[in-house]
Amino acid sequence: MATNGMDLGAVSMMLYGWREREEALRFLQEVTGLRMNHNYIRPGGVAADLPDGWRDGVLRLLDMLPGRLAEYDTLLNQQPIFRERLQGVGAITAEECLALGVTGPILRSTGYDWDLRRDMPYLAFDQVDFDVVVGSYGDCFDRYAIRLAEIHESMKIVRQCLEKMPKGDYRIQDKKVTPPPRARIDESMEALIHHFKIFTEGFKVPEGEAYVSIESPRGELGCYIVSDGSSKPYRMHVRAPSFVNLQSLPHLMHGSLVADAVAIISSVDPILGEVDR
Repeated sequence: MATNGMDLGAVSMMLYGWREREEALRFLQEVTGLRMNHNYIRPGGVAADLPDGWRDGVLRLLDMLPGRLAEYDTLLNQQPIFRERLQGVGAITAEECLALGVTGPILRSTGYDWDLRRDMPYLAFDQVDFDVVVGSYGDCFDRYAIRLAEIHESMKIVRQCLEKMPKGDYRIQDKKVTPPPRARIDESMEALIHHFKIFTEGFKVPEGEAYVSIESPRGELGCYIVSDGSSKPYRMHVRAPSFVNLQSLPHLMHGSLVADAVAIISSVDPILGEVDR
């Protein structure tokens, strides 16, 4: 939403959005050690246990956001020029989205009720309650409104996870898959050898193929992998939603003004790292 506002000339929205982004990135850095490209999820669990005080950090973010989202509503939803630039612009139908493989907020903006977190649940999404937000017109404003509403749904999910998260190990204890704790490497020759073998030889995956997808902020993010029984993938392909969603631009742009191109591309919200092939 920050970049969407910036693209349409609402510079204040960009600054307010980056203010909240900075708070979120600071918390992620406390948990993972990195602001971006966290590399936190590993085979069999995560890289490290949650740090002391992490729960307070989550609650601080959750308590802060509702008031900030109300500011967004004042800045954008009640701004007639912003609405004029988005409403009725870049419309697409559910049939066109399905034919192109478009997913995420673009598909849901057409009124098509589909979300992998609910319809093909993974991780703990079958243990939490949330609403799938859909639009009616499939235009730029619906796509913006869905993303704003999904922030509220994400906060609901996070609060439920805080209540239901069990205590226990943060990764499995299978030594064929999991490296030893870093502190053990300095103390034990066996741990050093174990670490060396894991990261030089890897672990063997049974022969076969698999496709796993998740609901990312931009749609279905999937990974197709083929194993020949070794420790290295025989084939792998990543289904990047931005790459697929951008194929809808001819449909979104049809009949629009050249000046609307910025609003339409911004409403697709592509990550160019996914698009560059």
